[in-house]
Amino acid sequence: MNLFKLPQFLLLFIPMIVGSTESIAQSKSNKAIPVIFETDMGNDIDDALALDMLYKYQDQGKIKLLALTSNKNSPYTVPFMDMLNHWYGYGKIPIGTVKNGANSEGDAVNFAEKTMKYEIGGVKPFQSKKTMDETIDAVALYRKILSKQADGSVVIASVGFSTNLAKLLETKADQYSKLSGKELIAKKVKFLSMMAGNFYADTSKRFVEYNVAKDVPAARAVFAQWPTKIIVSPYEVGDEIKYPGSSIQNDFIALKPHPMVVAYEAYLPMPYDRATWDLTSVLYAVEGNGKGYFSESKPGKVEVVANGKTYYTEGNGQHIVLGVNQQQKEMISKRFVELITIKPKNKK
Repeated sequence: MNLFKLPQFLLLFIPMIVGSTESIAQSKSNKAIPVIFETDMGNDIDDALALDMLYKYQDQGKIKLLALTSNKNSPYTVPFMDMLNHWYGYGKIPIGTVKNGANSEGDAVNFAEKTMKYEIGGVKPFQSKKTMDETIDAVALYRKILSKQADGSVVIASVGFSTNLAKLLETKADQYSKLSGKELIAKKVKFLSMMAGNFYADTSKRFVEYNVAKDVPAARAVFAQWPTKIIVSPYEVGDEIKYPGSSIQNDFIALKPHPMVVAYEAYLPMPYDRATWDLTSVLYAVEGNGKGYFSESKPGKVEVVANGKTYYTEGNGQHIVLGVNQQQKEMISKRFVELITIKPKNKK
């Protein structure tokens, strides 16, 4: 998730492979993909849109949403996600929360807080019974869930800070698994789909992307030590694709009040179109690139330097950086609207 609407730059990173022939996420057997969603929910509305996509994929049987894990210190993040779980019909999905994580309160309008306080005629339509203190530590939840999954099956979509992932790497054997964190990841995770960094060819245009900036040491650790493939959707990809505010205004009337709509309207004055940073990572996590949504770099290595800027070097690594051309941007935008405007299965 990127917080600030920075000036749009020309996309100069030139991908070198266009569209793999088959989704690396969805197998030929079309079994539901086990997914864990790692998010800083509440900082930017793209997190809520991305989670809406995951619920729709689950409605369609394409994924099994194993858990939601929060890397944002906020008393409203967990209640907001718990409320969404119940509203979309998946109240049993567990939620884990960061312990001693980066504090991003005050960085932006907290749409999660505004949604939970939203009233109609003095009544709050969106309720939750969970608080941040009542949820399991996200790292413990990772170990508990991963230990029970088939080898090489889990896809993690990370669209926030790297805090929980870095802590998971450091864990040792416990009641859930005899494996270390790095060993457990290597055995159970298929790949990590991550929204992070930027890779403008003109290095003078590089900036410290928000997800990296909030916990630079954690981001450095993840890119240096993560044992599986990492698919990186950088700032410039999501910034090129906007979700239309007109869809929020017109496509959800039959479901009012809709918590995602209330959250979107609370984030910025309407109407506005919002960049889709987090949505791009979720799209790849579930659908892969079989339809040619993205261009892909050759496998290489992403490095986060001490100041938080990100650099990609081809070869000697298993990191792939995504890019988009004009045709791909249009195709992805259409897909986002198509998915998000579907009525939730339990609301029909």
